[in-house]
Amino acid sequence: MNSETFSLHFEDRGIGVPTLLIHGFPFSGLLWARQSEALSEQARLLVPDLPGFGNSPLADTSYTMDRYVEDCVAVLDALGLLEPITIGGLSMGGYIALAFARNFPERVGRLLLFSTRAGADSAEAKAARDKTIAQVEEHGSSAVTEAMYPKLLAPAAYSENPGAAAELQMVMQTASAEGIIAALRAMRDRPDSSDLLGKLQVPTLIVHGREDQIIPPSEAEAMAKAIPNSELHLIDSTGHLPNLEKPDEFNRIVATFLGNH
Repeated sequence: MNSETFSLHFEDRGIGVPTLLIHGFPFSGLLWARQSEALSEQARLLVPDLPGFGNSPLADTSYTMDRYVEDCVAVLDALGLLEPITIGGLSMGGYIALAFARNFPERVGRLLLFSTRAGADSAEAKAARDKTIAQVEEHGSSAVTEAMYPKLLAPAAYSENPGAAAELQMVMQTASAEGIIAALRAMRDRPDSSDLLGKLQVPTLIVHGREDQIIPPSEAEAMAKAIPNSELHLIDSTGHLPNLEKPDEFNRIVATFLGNH
């Protein structure tokens, strides 16, 4: 079913252990379409659209990772889900998942980190965010979506997997310029979560594409070494969106993890 709580639109589907899946940038909950169906018999999937993306409105552009977490917590509170659940995110969604684990460790039973990193933006990356914000303010959301599109999948996927490429374009079209600007500012200013990794005590699954052009696989390997109870899967011939590029393999990895923990 589709629901709205505190202006945050989300999908609530399936049975089993509640699992919050937070999409990356600049996407929406539609990014998890292949997971919503495949994993719904094993987990109760809660898939929000972050503010300014998909069907969720944006009140203002002064967002932080902690504020995204608060929006997600409001959804769980409204559903009466106060016990530890599975928290997962891809790319920017992973930044939010780590912030969730930092702020509400008692509510995290398992952690899923997909195509993400623990570190903060470098000075160079912060400057690039500012430049992109200016471009979006002048030219709209296409300034980001057109620039990112060729980098999101493995290079060969654009010709070999046209279905995934078309689905990617469709999902990116749901992002508003205001939502993109808010997310860019939040990512630019996010704190370094590296010090958190060694303190995580919950089972943690890390999945990354070996041909990720956005975040190198070395970041996933570093997180796996730092998190005590973690397992790492690197998927061959896959870019930044393994759940979209190799959904069967991705879903099998996630389902096995959920079944074992």
